[in-house]
Amino acid sequence: MANIILVGAQWGDEGKGKIIDVLTDKVGVVVRTQGGNNAGHTVFINDEKFVLHLIPSGILRKDKKCVIGNGVVIDPIGLCEEMEGLKKRGVKIDGNLFISETAHIVFPYHRELDSQREVLKGKNKIGTTKRGIGPAYADKASRTGLRTLDLINKERFKELLEARTNENNLILKTLGANPLSFKEVYEQYSVAAKYLKPYVTNTVMLLQEELQKETGILFEGAQGTFLDIDHGTYPYVTSSNTTAGGACTGSGVPPTCIDYVVGVMKAYTTRVGEGPLPSENSEIADLLHSMGREFGSTTGRPRRCGWFDAVSTSYAVKINGISKLAITNLDGLDTLGVIKVCVGYKYGSTTYNYVPSDINILTKVEPVYAEFEGWKKPTIGASNWKELPLNARKYLRAIAELSGARLNIVSVGPDRKQTIFV
Repeated sequence: MANIILVGAQWGDEGKGKIIDVLTDKVGVVVRTQGGNNAGHTVFINDEKFVLHLIPSGILRKDKKCVIGNGVVIDPIGLCEEMEGLKKRGVKIDGNLFISETAHIVFPYHRELDSQREVLKGKNKIGTTKRGIGPAYADKASRTGLRTLDLINKERFKELLEARTNENNLILKTLGANPLSFKEVYEQYSVAAKYLKPYVTNTVMLLQEELQKETGILFEGAQGTFLDIDHGTYPYVTSSNTTAGGACTGSGVPPTCIDYVVGVMKAYTTRVGEGPLPSENSEIADLLHSMGREFGSTTGRPRRCGWFDAVSTSYAVKINGISKLAITNLDGLDTLGVIKVCVGYKYGSTTYNYVPSDINILTKVEPVYAEFEGWKKPTIGASNWKELPLNARKYLRAIAELSGARLNIVSVGPDRKQTIFV
């Protein structure tokens, strides 16, 4: 079976959870490789809704191994709650979930630092979820972070946590925040450590064994290309590599073992939080929100919405090496007579056919649009390509061609059954 990297080709929230669930049927292992519980994947199975934050979406299939890789930052309290919630709903966790011993841990001081820094930025805030993800990755980079293997080593954990809590309390005091109680944090995290210990292992070796068995591995991306710390709309980004390269560093699987990359994108564009969104449009935002769509699965915040942006998706295809596209939420456009697609960014006398790195330029560009005739018919009941309205097929072919990769999957609803393979 193939080893597949799945990435978001936009600003996250592209509907990756559902596509992961569909593709999991073709592999034996699903690996989450970056991010933390600031991300969320929503999956519908027979009208039952599952929202996952740290656990790979593959957990919803009983015979699949699911791995939280070394590139993830883990909030142990949140992870325990997520695991318990799934168990209560009959989802099999024991024997199916494996946690990397070298994944870094998110602590309360990370969340407090995250919150205080957003306050200090004022109108220049990034729009973080305030879940401590950035500060946890900062500790990792500065080699002061604690890992899962530290968490489950009782004596070592107590000593390391006390030192880190004391140090961060000094910083929090400087920022005007209240210090944290080492005793309270230690007690809470010790309970979580005991709960998680049976699931912790050397996941690099586990994945190497699966490579030898050729069971097929699906690498589950969180967020999207333009939230990547290196290639996104910096500084309005997350703190990890959300692009295809992050799947390898975040799992320990070499790039030579990857067969292909699937890029997931909506039939329009959305993002949560601050930062540029060149094709943002209040008309389509109002339409989608009135339909009860486009609210964040983690925060509940209404997402900013715009027309499909072919400039950004073509750039994402190049960065990630995307060869196959999965286009989701097509049914969100069913009522429109005219649909716009951004095909260029105009800035003064220059027209960009790629995403400029300078945020000062990107926030000022004017989108150049092409227009497509809508289909004004429901697509949600279509079960194959030919059942889609003709104009819907024309639109899908056009945005795939503009993006530069082959159309492979079309999603016309949230349930795994509402999926068309092209």
